[in-house]
Order: sequence, then structure tokens, then C-alpha cells
Amino acid sequence: MNKVVKILVPAVIALAVCACGQKKPAQDPMMMAQENQIPKVETYTASFQEVPQEEIYSSTVQAYAINNVVPQSGNRIARVYVEVGDFVSRGQILAEMDAVGLNQAALKLANDSTELARLRGLFQAGGISQSDFEAVELAYKVSKSSYDNLLENTVLRAPMGGVITARNYDSGDMYAMASPIYVVQQITPVKILVGISETDYTRVKKGDVVSITADALPGRTFEGKVNRLYPTIDPATHTFTAEILVTNADRVLRPGMYVRVQVTFAVNHSIVIPDSAVIKQQGSGQRSVYLLQPDNTVKSVVVTLGRHFDQNYEILDGIKEGDIVVTKGHSALRDGSQVTL
Repeated sequence: MNKVVKILVPAVIALAVCACGQKKPAQDPMMMAQENQIPKVETYTASFQEVPQEEIYSSTVQAYAINNVVPQSGNRIARVYVEVGDFVSRGQILAEMDAVGLNQAALKLANDSTELARLRGLFQAGGISQSDFEAVELAYKVSKSSYDNLLENTVLRAPMGGVITARNYDSGDMYAMASPIYVVQQITPVKILVGISETDYTRVKKGDVVSITADALPGRTFEGKVNRLYPTIDPATHTFTAEILVTNADRVLRPGMYVRVQVTFAVNHSIVIPDSAVIKQQGSGQRSVYLLQPDNTVKSVVVTLGRHFDQNYEILDGIKEGDIVVTKGHSALRDGSQVTL
């Protein structure tokens, strides 16, 4: 037993010495510190893209036209035919007023028409003078005009196609000329008035197509056209008004709805980079980026920004196509810093 121990102990010592001899040499601490101090960055290669020059404006939908349906004078309302929310067509009967005056005018018109027909024959035969005939003819014309006027103000018709948005009286009420009996609003098409900055006055043209979205109709986009440009600038806001028309064939846009109007003035062919590459200079309005150099150093360059869209910036000046900008890791950078990708 003692012999076995004497043999095994030297073997264990030999194995330990062998294992110690295979240990890797330790790295230079200064070299490791230098590697850890080199900032690691992410980059992006600047390239040209089509950049729409557009703005979004908030506004509300308005009826294209609004008409108050009223008779010419006070009278009793005999009957109303439509209700709020009803769609009516041009010429459709909306209400009827008391017809006593109309009936009297109809009788007088019939009598004057008969008298004119009788005296026309006498005049042609030389039985009456021209002045007498003209007096009868004038009386007929006056009666006809009075009847037509009373008919128009007794049988009230829709002056245009649209939707009834107000009814202020019931059948049997006495119309006192205080408020209209009906209000009709035309909503095919609708219009939207947008206040645009005076700096864009020459960039907007009649017929330009715009895109419209409404909070009340999520997921839908409507197309509108610039129908009219108001000729004056508001001195308080320095904006001018553009009238946008939307066909609204399905009548889903209603007056009073809140909408956003996207107006595209032009499309620029510009350099585009991620907004994460742009650095704001403290204490100034300057913006800059770090450009990666061939020797893996960086250079700070001041840039002029254009539009901001989809987490990107349009660059108007400062860099060119193919330049490599740092998008991540520039918090530890200085001009001329060595970096690793």
C-alpha cells in the first residue's frame, strides 16, 4: 500500500506542473484600456430621396351653401312636410302657408284674364281705344305678378338640394318672421376654409389636389381641390384663406366636423438622413452631424435642415450623397475622435 502512494504522488505533481505550463499569457492592461476607450458607433450613408414639401392644417367642414326658407310676410303655417335630417331635392315642397290670400289672387287673375281676352277682340275690331286696352292689359300683368309672388310665398320649396338642419315651427304656428321655418344646407359638395402662411401664397394654385382626414372617420382619406384663393392677407395672422371643395358624394362629411388638410406644395429631390444623426448645439440654433472619415475618425459638420418626416430629416446644405453619418454613439465623440463600427 505504501508503494502505491509513492508512485501516485509524483504523477499528480507532474500533471499539476504540466497544467500550469499551459496557462495563457495575460493581456497588456494599457492595451485593454485603449481598446475600451474607443467609442463604438452606428452609421448611415446619406442618399437622395423625393421629399414632399407639405403642411397639415386644422379646420372644420362647412356646407357649400346655406339657405333659410321663409315666406315674404307673416302668415299662419298650414302644414310642414319634412323633418330635420331629411335630404331634399331642389324644388321639393317643404311647407305650405295659409292660402286665403293666394286664392283671392287666383280669382282676380282669372277675372282679369277673361276681361283681357274679351277686350282684345273689341280692340282688334276698333271697338275700344288703344289706351283702354293697354290699361286692361296692365291690370292683368299686375294680377299675374301678384299671384306668382303669393304662390311662391305660400308653397315653400327647397331652393337647392341638401339636408334639413333646422325646423323652427310646427303646423298651425303663426310665422312671426323671427327665425326661418327651415334651414337647408348643401353638403354635396362641402367646403373647408384653410388659413395658409403668406410665405406660401405663390405656391398654392387653384385646382391643386389636397388630402383630408377626419377624426370622426378614422381610416378614411378624402380628396379635395383648391376652389378659390382669397385675395387678401390677414394682417394679424399673416395668413390667407384657401377654399377647399370636397365632392362628398356619400355625404359622410358633415358641417362642423374637425378635419386635417394636408397640402403638398412641391416635391424636392434632397439628401435624407435619420433624425438620430442630428445634434443640437447647446446655446445656439445650429444643428450638426458627425461624418465618418476614411481613417475611422469623425468630423463635426454644421447642416441646414429641411422637413422632418417619418423620423428622418431633409438636409438642405452641409453634406452630400454618400457621406457616412454617425447615428448612434455620438454622445462620447469630439471632432477628430477615433471610432469603431
